[in-house]
Amino acid sequence: MLLTGTVVVDAETTLSDGAVVTEGDRIVAVGERADLVETYPDHERRDFDIVAPGLVGAHVHSVQSLGRGIADDTELLDWLFESVLPMEASLDREGMRVAAELGYLECLASGTTTVVDHLSVDHADAAFEAAGETGIRARMGKVLMDTESPDGLEEATEAGLNESERLIGEYHGAFDDRIRYAVTPRFAVTCTEECLRGARALADEYDGVRIHTHASENRDEIATVEDRTGMRNVHWLDEVGLTGEDVVLAHCVWTDETEREVLAETGTHVTHCPSSNMKLASGVAPVRDYLERGINVALGNDGPPCNNTLDAFTEMRQASLLGKVDSLDPTAIPAATVFEMATRNGAEAAGFERVGALREGWTADLVGLTADGPRSTPIHDVRSHLVYAAHGDDVALTMVDGEVRYDDGDYPGFDAEATLAKAQELAEEIA
Repeated sequence: MLLTGTVVVDAETTLSDGAVVTEGDRIVAVGERADLVETYPDHERRDFDIVAPGLVGAHVHSVQSLGRGIADDTELLDWLFESVLPMEASLDREGMRVAAELGYLECLASGTTTVVDHLSVDHADAAFEAAGETGIRARMGKVLMDTESPDGLEEATEAGLNESERLIGEYHGAFDDRIRYAVTPRFAVTCTEECLRGARALADEYDGVRIHTHASENRDEIATVEDRTGMRNVHWLDEVGLTGEDVVLAHCVWTDETEREVLAETGTHVTHCPSSNMKLASGVAPVRDYLERGINVALGNDGPPCNNTLDAFTEMRQASLLGKVDSLDPTAIPAATVFEMATRNGAEAAGFERVGALREGWTADLVGLTADGPRSTPIHDVRSHLVYAAHGDDVALTMVDGEVRYDDGDYPGFDAEATLAKAQELAEEIA
């Protein structure tokens, strides 16, 4: 396929009249439109206003999609333990599949091609199958919770780790390597030391398996961990092995100087979720400080019940604006930095090579956008437009691994209407 438009190659390079050529699952050429149209005359051609790398949602909860709006305006731990976790516990296998499908369809329609997905305790295989069928790229894992958890979600430590290992064997590298596994403890509050250390040991057994968990999102969470262990959250996670270049920590809002040193020294990835942190009043993550220390900071939406949207374009805007008002510095977290967080930084956190930029030989994960309305007129700087003005509904085409997975309202090869109808039915039962 040959896609033309203003091509955003990465956070630094744009081609005002460019083109991207894909063959199979790879990008084979990126350059000036006229040259590539002449060189590849037989390729199917699609014209867009903007062609950009697919975005990476480096912390999402697809299976919470049925809970959008069920616990608005609620404090974090009440939100979690009184509403969201009971909702997760109520889902059977079909409910988990539909919830995951709904989340992935929303991501694909709004330009997200890769997610780092935090599932639930039960029926995780249904979400893996949903990821495979919808065609999204995902680093995902079953949740581990072996203490202080609501009925229906707490499980024996060994049982949770054994089920995780079974899922690794079945799905790590599945669907042409679009799906990779992350061992996924919920967070330190609901996991014993045995569980956390077991998560590290399990990840170490398998090449390419990562760890994904929450950390230091809320001050009450930190106080709970400190009361239990005598250590601040990041230090505790470091003690049990949950830091390092294969670890993605979501949030990291409340960290002190010594914890930030640990994150930088260990190469741990941090995912910033600004909308969720604002809505739950968790606080403002010190993103600028993390970046200045060389910590890889990615961007995530979190879950629909604490954000209400999986639109990564909205999250880019929020990340930049929140960083500016927090520091009272309009130069903080500029558009190019945020775009890097939502693309290459996210791909690095997710552990997918050659994803997050449009380069020859890289994976053909990309989006085509329209920019023909009042909100898109004029465009003086395309990256600023993508960060501050674009919406997910500007996306006209989403390609993952060279396959078109969303095309102007349609999902080729997937019955999205059936998923939406079933999701509405299940949501009414939940309500």
